[in-house]
Amino acid sequence: MGWAIALHGGAGDIPLSLPPERRQPREAALRHCLQVGVDALKAQKSPLDVVELVVRELENNPHFNAGRGSVLTTEGTVEMEACIMDGKTKKCGAVSGLTTVVNAISLARVVMEKTPHIYLAFDGAEKFAREQGLETVDSSNFITPENIERLKQAKEANRVQVDYTQPVEKETPTVHGDSQIGTVGCVAVDNDGNLAAATSTGGLVNKMVGRIGDTPIIGAGTYANNLCAVSATGKGEAIIRGTVARDVSALMEFKGLSLKEAAAYVVEECVPRGTAGLVAVSAKGELTMAFNTTGMFRAAATEDGYTEIAIWPSC
Repeated sequence: MGWAIALHGGAGDIPLSLPPERRQPREAALRHCLQVGVDALKAQKSPLDVVELVVRELENNPHFNAGRGSVLTTEGTVEMEACIMDGKTKKCGAVSGLTTVVNAISLARVVMEKTPHIYLAFDGAEKFAREQGLETVDSSNFITPENIERLKQAKEANRVQVDYTQPVEKETPTVHGDSQIGTVGCVAVDNDGNLAAATSTGGLVNKMVGRIGDTPIIGAGTYANNLCAVSATGKGEAIIRGTVARDVSALMEFKGLSLKEAAAYVVEECVPRGTAGLVAVSAKGELTMAFNTTGMFRAAATEDGYTEIAIWPSC
């Protein structure tokens, strides 16, 4: 048994021709965030602290669809959501509809630790964040030129899309809800087998105001118990229907599958192809990063020296 960590920056139809100016900053960010998590685990930080720390770093990077880089709703606004869960206690916290909170994942943790509830959303969550002294900014700070252009492209095509989706010509036939949600997430296990998972997102480009995806829903986009910790990414509606994160754990618990076997089954059999990916670690220090999309921005490391930073399937 040893520590292990895995993180993702979203799964979807990521073309092999992704321009270097879009690929390289994300790869650098994955490398940086992975090192932050590894250093924290080596310093014997709890897995809960580690996943929050890593996801905060991902939220602060404008190249991912969470926090600073959150994509825009159909009305040109941001509505961020996040979830965090501790495997040992099954305590968890979730938030949705955030417009001013700098780090949604930290608010999710405060909800977990300082309220009798699990899930707060919209005005109530915003008010609670201010009461707790969490950092907030004007919502305009989250609206980047790149995401304004993404929203414009999505509106012209009359579709809901992931931020990796390439521009389409105006005469292209209309596609409804054709792509996946971009998300960031992290899972970690320490030398004692303690587990935690955290996920954060800005949602879908051109999503309806008020839409909630899989990220803050326990057992769908995020889950952790004494067996494993899972953070999912992809098309939220498909992940919710497939209860993706919980099903990985259930297959381990009730069928005796290994972490890798359980994750592979869920990704290949429980959700439609092209809709989901996940990162997961087990209490034994195993890790897996499975997806049925073209690619998934991902990174992982274990105590025995294994390290991976990748986007597309490994050869």
